[in-house]
Amino acid sequence: MDDGTTKVFQGYRVQYNDARGPGKGGIRFHPQETIDTVRALAAWMTWKTALLDLPLGGAKGGVVCNPKEMSQAELERLSRAYVRAVYQFIGPDKDVPAPDVYTNPQIMAWMADEYSIISGKPQFGVITGKPISLGGSPGRGDATARGGMYAIREAAKVLGIDLSKATVAIQGFGNAGYHAAKLCKELFGAKIVAACDSQGSIYCENGINPDEAYACKSSTSSVCNMEGVENICGDDLLSLDVDILIPAAIENVITDRNAGEVKAKIIAELANGPTTPEADAILYDNGIHVIPDFLCNAGGVTVSYFEMVQNFYMYRWDEEEVRQKLDKRMSGAYHSVWNVSREYNINMRQAAYVLALQRVVEAMKLRGWV
Repeated sequence: MDDGTTKVFQGYRVQYNDARGPGKGGIRFHPQETIDTVRALAAWMTWKTALLDLPLGGAKGGVVCNPKEMSQAELERLSRAYVRAVYQFIGPDKDVPAPDVYTNPQIMAWMADEYSIISGKPQFGVITGKPISLGGSPGRGDATARGGMYAIREAAKVLGIDLSKATVAIQGFGNAGYHAAKLCKELFGAKIVAACDSQGSIYCENGINPDEAYACKSSTSSVCNMEGVENICGDDLLSLDVDILIPAAIENVITDRNAGEVKAKIIAELANGPTTPEADAILYDNGIHVIPDFLCNAGGVTVSYFEMVQNFYMYRWDEEEVRQKLDKRMSGAYHSVWNVSREYNINMRQAAYVLALQRVVEAMKLRGWV
């Protein structure tokens, strides 16, 4: 540490399944990180990459630490030490980590550099989510939200919803929530009528300007300090009479206690696990169209895959090309899930799992594993 003391950190890397290709999944720096969480998320990545038909498997990593209490120098030493510990298990064609909770492009740059030092040659393709100057991909910053928007657009088509007249409530106003609000307005002309963060929720029938809300949150730490809006109870946001509800923060916010009060026509899960299984059944019975998390928020891993491709043949696409390819992947995945849902008369989440599992099992059978 900076004060000269030595501290030991517990770290993990789980490779859940690589039947379809190299492992893919982020690295989390979090004080409450556990091996069980990492295992579950590695499994989730397996289904997510399969659902988008990416030639990748699922993996995840984490370090038990509190990066908010660490200096940049300490974070760099920790990042490099992590790579030294897992070097033999990762690689551009073996397992490719990426940013996740409390990790960022700078941390990825340190990790890529450490791997390159050990390898004795530049190997920046070992990591995605890197700075563009080290082989990162244009379009990565808003990829998760943008991919979700493409899924929402396709859902609106099959449901007959005019997005230019749609109202939207966004639960959570971090990176994904802000970009979702901004893109809903820019791409569709939809009206953002409600938003929230950890300190509370706001509502404005005439619409909330995403950039003003983000500026307010950046300067005052909460969107609740915006002028010209109404402060409402956090739970009330979920039951607003809107066309689209976008959970973009934490897990388990829609439960059997409040699912019956949801009035939105579409729920687009940008967050991981925002809906409990019990709530899923209620929403399906009530005719609410849920775009499940590992479809809706798959834009991030899809652009990470694009970054891997660009690194492999050392040619960078421009941002418009990345967006076009992301649109094609997300739109195709949505309609594949929609078709399975109708074929088996099951909800969208069940359909997504059916499709993802079929693809993983097929690869395992072809390889002679089962």
